[in-house]
Amino acid sequence: MKSVTLLPADMYQVINKSLLNEEDKLVLSMLYMPIIGNTAVTLYNTLYNELKANNFLSNELTHHHLMTNLGDNLENIKNARIKLEGIGLMRTYYLEGNINSYVYELYSPLSVHEFFSHPIFNMVFYNNVGKEEYTRIKNYFKVPKVNLNGYTEITSPFDMTFKSISYSNFELENNDEVVKKMKLPFSYEMMFDFDAFISSMPSSLFNEKALTKSVRELITNLAFLYNMDPFTMADMTKVSINEKGLVDKETLKENVRKFYEFNNNGRLPSLIFKNQPEHLRSPKGDNSQLGRIIKVFETTRPYDFLKSKYKGVRPTSRDMKILEMLIVELKLNPAVCNVLIDYVLRTQNNRLVRGFVETIAGEWKRANIETAKEAMDYAEKSHKKLKKVKQNIKVVKKEETLPVWFNEKKDKESMNTEVKEELEGFLKEFV
Repeated sequence: MKSVTLLPADMYQVINKSLLNEEDKLVLSMLYMPIIGNTAVTLYNTLYNELKANNFLSNELTHHHLMTNLGDNLENIKNARIKLEGIGLMRTYYLEGNINSYVYELYSPLSVHEFFSHPIFNMVFYNNVGKEEYTRIKNYFKVPKVNLNGYTEITSPFDMTFKSISYSNFELENNDEVVKKMKLPFSYEMMFDFDAFISSMPSSLFNEKALTKSVRELITNLAFLYNMDPFTMADMTKVSINEKGLVDKETLKENVRKFYEFNNNGRLPSLIFKNQPEHLRSPKGDNSQLGRIIKVFETTRPYDFLKSKYKGVRPTSRDMKILEMLIVELKLNPAVCNVLIDYVLRTQNNRLVRGFVETIAGEWKRANIETAKEAMDYAEKSHKKLKKVKQNIKVVKKEETLPVWFNEKKDKESMNTEVKEELEGFLKEFV
C-alpha cells in the first residue's frame, strides 16, 4: 500500500456510493462507534454532509477545511480515515501533483441484521461494550412481535392490482450509473491459504464446490479474528459439515469460538489498531544498519515479529497471551512491543518470562516510551545500570547474550566480523 504524506493544502472530493437512511445513522453511532471510535464516525458524517449541495459529488475542498470543521489535527484525521477504510466504509484514491488531490468514496454500513450476523463485528462489539450493554443495544433493535391469531390476511397480490398492456416503444438502457446502496467487503493484505486448507480436508467428506463465495469469506474472517492457520480452520470445518456435505456457517462460527475460548481461558478476541502511528516513526531515508533495524521494529506486526523467533511457526498460546497483555492491556505501541520482545528473548536465554516481561513493560509504560528508538535507548541504559549493580555486589560473571542492536551504537570500525554478520542476519529475517 502506497504511503503518502497528507498536507493541509491537499485537496479532496467526496463521492457518494451510499444511500444512508435513519437506521444507517443509528448503526454508525451505536454499533460502529464502539469499534472504530468517535473521531472516525465524526469524519464519516462530516464527509457525508459535504454532499448536501449535491447528493453524489461534493465540491473540491482542502484538508485545512476538514481540520477546521473537525477541530482536530491532520494525524488524527488520517488515522480515522484509515479505520474507515479498514472497516469497509471508505475507499481512498490519490493523485500526485503540485497540490495533491484525494477522492474519498463513502460506502454504506451494514444493516443491523448483517452487523449482528457478522463473525467479526458481532464478536468485537460484544467485547468492546460488555455483555450488559450488548444485550441492551441488541434489544433496542429488536422488532416487537404482534399476535396475529384470529386475523385473516387480505393483501392484494400484484397481478390483481395491475395488468400489462401494449402502450409505447421503450429501449432498455444500462442502469449501472444509477446510484445504489453499496457495501464494501473486508480486504486483507495477507490472503488466507485455501490450497493448504483444502489439502487438509478429506475428499470423501468435503466437496470443494461447497466452498462458495460466502463460505470462503466466512472462513477468511474467522481465521483473521481468531488467528487460526489453514490447518486448524480445516479441523474446525470438518466438524461443521452437515448431512448434505455443506458447511453449516452457524455451526462453524460456534465451533471456532468454543475452540478459541477453550485455549484462551474463556477469553474472546477483539481488534486493535495495529499500525505504528506515522508521527511516532523515524524519519525516512536512514539506510544505516541502525535505521534498517528500527524500520523492522516499526513496520512488523508484533505477532509476525514473535512468529519469526519461532522460525515461522505459530507461537505457543502462553507467549500469545503475553503478547496480548502488552498490546491490549498495556497498550504499548507495536514498535515498542517488538523491541521489548527482542530485548527479553536475547537477555533471558530465548525465553519470554512473563514476570520479567511485565516488569520491563510496566517500567517502559511509566516512562512513556512510544517509539522504537526510545525503547532501544532505554533498554540499553537500563541494562548498563543493572550491570553496574551486579558488579558492585560481586555477582559471579557469566556469558550474557545482548540484543544485536546494542552493538550498533558502537563505532562501526570496532565491530568484528561476527557482530556484523549477526546484524545482517537479524535484518535478513524481515527483508
